[in-house]
Amino acid sequence: MVLGGHYSRRRRREFLDFMNQVVGHYPGQEIHVILDNLSTHKPKHDAWLLRHPNVHFHFIPTHASWLNMIECWFSILARAALRGASFTSPKQLREAIDRFIQCYNQDAAPFEWTKEVVYSVHPKPRYANLRK
Repeated sequence: MVLGGHYSRRRRREFLDFMNQVVGHYPGQEIHVILDNLSTHKPKHDAWLLRHPNVHFHFIPTHASWLNMIECWFSILARAALRGASFTSPKQLREAIDRFIQCYNQDAAPFEWTKEVVYSVHPKPRYANLRK
C-alpha cells in the first residue's frame, strides 16, 4: 500500500508529520523505512526515533537510488498518471497523484528484489577505454 503526503516544503518537520501518519496506520507494529541520505532524514540527535522504538530507519548508499524501490514506484506514477498530462495548478497535480494512489492501492503488491548479484561498475579511467 502506498501512503502519500503533499507538503509545500521539504523540511524535517514535514518528514516527521508524514512519519507520524505512517505510524498511525500501523499502531504497535514494527516498521522498517528505507530512506535516501537527504539531510531531513538524518538529524544529529533523533529524538523522534527514540520515542518510536518500533520504527527502524535504513539508509541506502549514496548514489544508489536504484536500490530504493520507491524510485520504481515514482517511475510507475510518472508513466501512468503524469506523462503527457497538463496541470494548471499544484492542486490539480496533487489531486491526480491522489487519484492514482487510490487506484494503485486496490491491487498493490510489494516490490520484490529479483537481482541475485549486483556487479560494481567503476568509471573507465581513460577516454579511450570507454568503447571497451
